[in-house]
Amino acid sequence: MAIELRSDTFTLPTPAMKQAMFDAPLGDDVFNEDPTVKALEQKVANLFGMEAALFATSGTMTNQIAIAAHIGKGQEVICDAMSHIYFYEGGGIMANAGASVKLLKGDLGRISVTQIKEAISPDDIHFCESALVSLENSMNKGGGSVYSTESLNEISSFCKANKLPLHLDGARVFNAMVATGQTPLQYGQWFDSISVCLSKGLGAPIGSVLLGTEAFIKKAKRVRKRFGGGWRQAGLLAAAGIYALDNQVDRLKEDHRRAQKIGEYCKDLSWIKNVLPVDTNIVIVELRGDLLAPQVVNDLKNKGILCNAFGNHSLRFVTHLDFTDQHLQEFMDILKE
Repeated sequence: MAIELRSDTFTLPTPAMKQAMFDAPLGDDVFNEDPTVKALEQKVANLFGMEAALFATSGTMTNQIAIAAHIGKGQEVICDAMSHIYFYEGGGIMANAGASVKLLKGDLGRISVTQIKEAISPDDIHFCESALVSLENSMNKGGGSVYSTESLNEISSFCKANKLPLHLDGARVFNAMVATGQTPLQYGQWFDSISVCLSKGLGAPIGSVLLGTEAFIKKAKRVRKRFGGGWRQAGLLAAAGIYALDNQVDRLKEDHRRAQKIGEYCKDLSWIKNVLPVDTNIVIVELRGDLLAPQVVNDLKNKGILCNAFGNHSLRFVTHLDFTDQHLQEFMDILKE
């Protein structure tokens, strides 16, 4: 069987998670009557110290709901140029919210309070109105880079002082917390809305949770309905999220440890020019010379390693709960050959 390192989205539910799903009490969530969905939403809201939460199918959906709920046509989102909300969500900022985007070039995807200050449009009818700042933590295309507590404090304080809503794409926010020691309650204080993904490192099969005030989530629920995101007996999936939060957060440090070993090993390979800093569970390597990433991906696949091309000259490896120490040793043995 091939070693799966394309993404942590390839994780499979454990037997115990499946059992929790089968045992979940169910109802109709569109009627607000699924007890397991309600339990998940309350659990995540309490965890982050926020007023309310909304369960949806994916991180892309919760991000796009948040943007559409925060801003309107002709306004703009300020974010890094490598942000998932801009790069990987099908033009949703424009298509769903009718909004524009102002792209910044951060440090491995991490933008600074200084950059945000300089990016805000002047109060002039000729310019698009800056109405939302969005951060991503950890940052996928930045090699799993994470924001420091100091930086998040600065950005949050500035946005609050300027009445500028601050959204977090927290697809891998628990990875960021495990790496830095930051807490969910800190995030609840920093951000006006947070998208928390359950289906990556946490290992649930599907689902993300959007957090915010009661008024914001009421508006977000209307947007979700408009997107076709209302669902019925979703407690089967919510139960997987509850199990993941209760049992599969602390073990993320094992994913980080294995990713760091991959990064260290790759530094010594003759065909790799550079390895981006490994903060969490993502390893991005840059190839030497005229090596093309799609060809290297295919060569590795033929040898039993699955990974992703990240542009023409970079590869991405992502560790996860189904990637073990045995897989790590096999991975290094294959690359040694």
